[in-house]
Amino acid sequence: MALKGSPSWAPPHPSASPYSPSTKPCAFGLSLSRDCRKWECVSVSVSVSSPLNLAERAKTPVEDDKSKSSETESSVGIDRTPASPGFHKDLNSLPKPLSATNLSPSNISGAKVKVAYQGLPGAYSEDAALKAYPKCETVPCEEFEAAFKAVELWLVDKAVLPIENSVDGSIHRNYDLLLRHRLHIVGEVQLCINHCLLGLPGVRQEDLKYVVSHPQALGQCEAKLTKLGVTRINYEDAAGAAQTVAASGESHTGAIASARAGMLYGLDVIDDKMQDEIDNITRFLILAREPILPVFNKPHKTSIVFTLQEGPGVLFKALAVFALREINLTKIESRPQRKRPLRFVDDSNKGSAKYFDYLFYIDFEASMADPRAQCALGHLQEFSQFIRVLGCYPVETSL
Repeated sequence: MALKGSPSWAPPHPSASPYSPSTKPCAFGLSLSRDCRKWECVSVSVSVSSPLNLAERAKTPVEDDKSKSSETESSVGIDRTPASPGFHKDLNSLPKPLSATNLSPSNISGAKVKVAYQGLPGAYSEDAALKAYPKCETVPCEEFEAAFKAVELWLVDKAVLPIENSVDGSIHRNYDLLLRHRLHIVGEVQLCINHCLLGLPGVRQEDLKYVVSHPQALGQCEAKLTKLGVTRINYEDAAGAAQTVAASGESHTGAIASARAGMLYGLDVIDDKMQDEIDNITRFLILAREPILPVFNKPHKTSIVFTLQEGPGVLFKALAVFALREINLTKIESRPQRKRPLRFVDDSNKGSAKYFDYLFYIDFEASMADPRAQCALGHLQEFSQFIRVLGCYPVETSL
């Protein structure tokens, strides 16, 4: 069956619009020609604030999702004052996170696979990177944007970034960054999250007055923290919270983080499985500069993003192209278009109505080498304005 058209596998070069009317060759012999809007990479400026006293942090909540590209993504400084007696970890020996505005390869060396992640050493994202590549060299980054750029600039080979959590849902920031950057999804990792209550050596639960961690981690441990009767303090990330507690030497302050973070920073695990939901799983995407060719000895998943033409039932038609070919959808996410979030529709003489214009992200269980997938995307192109294949990769089945 000849296809009318199909989405290009490779993302557009940054100097040209990804919606250019010119036709690009596809890795599977398909092509796409559409005239849509241009997306550009947005640079992020980073500033470092001075360390705050932990008691002051209790009055200074940290925003969980800084999705606006115009806002400055900041990294709170870490107090590196000498720790209490008996604490022997050298925090300065740990790798420093890369910044989106200061991507220096000076501390990156060796022949191992280099994998970037967001956060400090001991972050759950680093655990996911080590699960995917057990012998890799992990490279911390201050923010998600820096991890994307580190791969693009050849400072690292891969990036492992969270995309959704079974309790708190999707990480929308990374959906937006997937479209702005030229990377391909080459794999996924599913990680069981075990939140641990960490404290200085010898500290007991009843000694704690404060517990510091990322707002999401604190929210996922609501029941046990309420039972403890401690004051919760927001921090940028869980591993950073563990590092701050270790550096402060304050025995009345604990942290919610991974057991590995406790080991790295010399903290004891006072209690584990602090989370309210035992089945707390985060799905991570593995990103690389080049796509991978699908193999046929294991099931594959394909991720795409597209926009739709205006008209009644158009989303139903878009989803039907997969149902007609018995292709199972595992994920659908909609995001307003950033460059053109609203469209105006005249309604006779009653003024104008405002509607969001959406991008749709879909994961489906089929390989791009499967003729069903090629036919489905060719069919989808008939009433979509833009389609981009974000990646075709093996399905993760282990936890």
